Amino acid sequence: MNIFALLKWLYATVIIFVGMTLMILIFPFVPKPKTQKFSSRFIQFFIFCPIKTKGEIDPEVQMFLLNHESDLDIGVMESITTKDLAWVAKKELFEVPFYGLLLKLPKDIAVERENKTSLIKLLKDAKDRLDHGRVITIFPEGTRSHSGTMRPFKPGAKMIADQNRLIVQPVVLINTSRYYNIKKKHYAPGTITAVILESFRADKTDKEWLNRVRDTMQKVYNDELANHPCHR
Repeated sequence: MNIFALLKWLYATVIIFVGMTLMILIFPFVPKPKTQKFSSRFIQFFIFCPIKTKGEIDPEVQMFLLNHESDLDIGVMESITTKDLAWVAKKELFEVPFYGLLLKLPKDIAVERENKTSLIKLLKDAKDRLDHGRVITIFPEGTRSHSGTMRPFKPGAKMIADQNRLIVQPVVLINTSRYYNIKKKHYAPGTITAVILESFRADKTDKEWLNRVRDTMQKVYNDELANHPCHR
């Protein structure tokens, strides 16, 4: 990596850190979810990554499903909707110094994988957030994927959606690791595309709906890359 590329990445990383710090500092004084929106838009503006959306958010949506490539993904989703999002994240992230505050302050939802007791708590916490008018937002892959191929979707999203018969809306973020990748220390300004797909009502009698959603999201992702070379 040359020094100029490293300096660019350091600049973007500092801006992201400043945006997160601002959220923590102003959270007690600004009504939810305006704090999260302000922080996210601050970051998008100063790293020169405007967002282009395709499709419309369902005003009745109760759950968003997103693919996950970059640390920018949460900010992108916060920026394109006025909804109060309740993020589902690994329990370990809530314990990370500084970063954990970003999850604890807005009362996001912690999940402990492979723990049946935690799954019961996940369902209870999700119901609580829904009762408070929040939209459950989850990366069903469970972790980032940089290959361009989405990982298999974990069942937690389907459990929550089926139990509460939620209106679910998938959102496909196109190649966001092209703009910021913390592992590769890479940053490049540019327009990020978010494709908002049609919403649907979860049906627990349909055992395969989550797998079909993954296939549809992957096809949309592939088509965007194939038809719009600017994403590559």
